[in-house]
Amino acid sequence: MSKYTTGEIAKLCNVSVRTVQYYDDRGLLSPSELTEGGRRLYTDKDVSQLKIICYLRDLDFSIKQIEMLLKEQNSNKVLNCLLDEQINTLTCEVKEKQAQLDTLEQIKSFVKKEDFSLNSIGDVVTMMKNKNKLKKVYATTFAIGLPLSLYQIFSIVFWIVTGTWWPFVVWAGIAIPYGIIISKYYWNNVAYICPECNHVFKPKFKEGFFANHTPKTRKLTCPHCNVKSFCIETSVDELNK
Repeated sequence: MSKYTTGEIAKLCNVSVRTVQYYDDRGLLSPSELTEGGRRLYTDKDVSQLKIICYLRDLDFSIKQIEMLLKEQNSNKVLNCLLDEQINTLTCEVKEKQAQLDTLEQIKSFVKKEDFSLNSIGDVVTMMKNKNKLKKVYATTFAIGLPLSLYQIFSIVFWIVTGTWWPFVVWAGIAIPYGIIISKYYWNNVAYICPECNHVFKPKFKEGFFANHTPKTRKLTCPHCNVKSFCIETSVDELNK
């Protein structure tokens, strides 16, 4: 069986001697043998363990997580849980970085304009944040309405196939209060930008509800310039600017 000194195992795993000593101090990598002179010796099994530690550190696992993993008998199950946790963490970080990248791209496109000034950067960042908030409103509204839509389809198909109509009646009874809840949530979180004067406003519910609209605009009358046109939907936070 091969035996390696601290320097040799460090070289095999492409780490520093100080790193090997640190893992030894933390109890992650104890030497298999100590010579009479106190020299640490490591085996091939120790080399494999050090490589595993290095792999996990490269994946941003903490020393505490690795320590917990190496002490567990069911290390495979523990590793699986740790990997899930790390995947979730990295996924969130990727989303944050993507949001930052989108903002940078927007700022870059504005910089190319002749009338751009450094003071405009704050407006671009605010606009991007409000855009992301509006996406969350859309997603939440969709998630709330999806179960009702699926039940509607089921009740209609069930009625056609079996001739039983009462599931559709149940859907009709639920649809009205459900729709009110969705509409109220949606309306409380959106505002509109007039394309003529760029004024941000929140119209009355009745006007907005019955207005002709597209997925991201509504034909409304601006209270500032009194022009009726397709106004752009935005986050209600724009009203607080």
